[in-house]
Amino acid sequence: MDTIASLFSFITWPVSWVIVQFHKLYGAIFGPDTGWAWGLSIVSLVVLIRICLIPLFVKQIKSTRNMQALQPKMKAIQERYKSDKQRQSEEMMKLYKETGTNPLSSCLPILAQSPFFFALYHVLAGIANGKTIGVINQPLLESAQKAHIFGAPLAAKFMDSASKVEGLGASLTDVRVVTAIMIVMMSASQFFTQRQLMTKNVDLTVKTPFMQQQKMLMYVFPVMFAVMGINFPVGVLVYWLTTNVWTMGQQMYVISQNPTPGSKAQAHYLDRLIKNIGTHGEVRGKKRRTIVQAIVAKGPDRNDNERKFITGLSKQGFAAQADGTVVKSDVATLEAEGAAAPRRQQPKRQTKAQRQAGTAQQDDAVAKTSLSKDSSEATDAAPAATRAEKKAEPQDAKPQQDTKPKQGKPTAGQARAKSGQRKGQQRPKHPSKK
Repeated sequence: MDTIASLFSFITWPVSWVIVQFHKLYGAIFGPDTGWAWGLSIVSLVVLIRICLIPLFVKQIKSTRNMQALQPKMKAIQERYKSDKQRQSEEMMKLYKETGTNPLSSCLPILAQSPFFFALYHVLAGIANGKTIGVINQPLLESAQKAHIFGAPLAAKFMDSASKVEGLGASLTDVRVVTAIMIVMMSASQFFTQRQLMTKNVDLTVKTPFMQQQKMLMYVFPVMFAVMGINFPVGVLVYWLTTNVWTMGQQMYVISQNPTPGSKAQAHYLDRLIKNIGTHGEVRGKKRRTIVQAIVAKGPDRNDNERKFITGLSKQGFAAQADGTVVKSDVATLEAEGAAAPRRQQPKRQTKAQRQAGTAQQDDAVAKTSLSKDSSEATDAAPAATRAEKKAEPQDAKPQQDTKPKQGKPTAGQARAKSGQRKGQQRPKHPSKK
């Protein structure tokens, strides 16, 4: 670590100068030899560096969004050229160039902080070894060695020996307790920062290897910080804990105000936007109008959260316009706003008995129609048949009563009623049962 820190010795003088300037301010309030004066000087250094890195942080967010949007295309390229790695790399570079995306942009804030981190480590290591460094002269060196944060010296480490810690005017127990608590807080803040990014600000409808990598980093980074933290001086732990807390708060603000499309954070944001529009009757703020304008411009390509937003506006009697504003609409239909078309309702499924009853009713209707047609034809042919029978019938013939029932053509209902009986000739019933 000392070798790496020496590589960034060119920035040691500016870092030490900034710390000394803040120490003059806080030393006048809390005393020059107190841990508050030196600790707040380190915290102020972090805040100053992170403010200067805000443009890089914004660029990191844009790059991350672009990478998330390109994941389906990247996956398609990998599948298409999986046997040709060179062509795959060429297509990837072509895709990055066309979209203006740089995969390394997401690492810019960390890379930009690295020189300041190692320069601060170099300064604190010099304090621990009793060496003047940068603009820290001998009186400032003695003052920094006297400074303790909750009983732990600024230059003490978790792995230091008891004799070295006693030389700094502290006990080994105090140093290890303070450093252990700070390492746990540092790892926990890193884990929470990565977790809220994965659970709230990622489009869950797209499953890509990028999401698996982020999920793996969510567990790897805290472990790395915990392992490296035991070799960091207390002052460096203060620096890294402060920058983690700053990153966590900064990311929470970005997620709540500029969420990723399709994520849970976007759903919460649009719900708040609907309530705000319902309360004031308009879209307040240029940023909100830009978001509404982008949703309207998507048309049928909106995600589920954006469709629900348009539906929610329609239920409250508003219609979103192309310029990002809303107007009162008494008949704000979903189709007019390009929302999803209503689903066609499927007919209810009938039971077997209902289907058989319906079939029976259709058969009865067909049978009645055919019988009425046959009866009408029989009625027309009845006079001719009657005249023919009268000519053929002898004078002395007497009508005899037919004891057997006439065997006519059975109807459809009768056929179904007898379907359960045995086939063939039926045995006549006993006279007593008739």
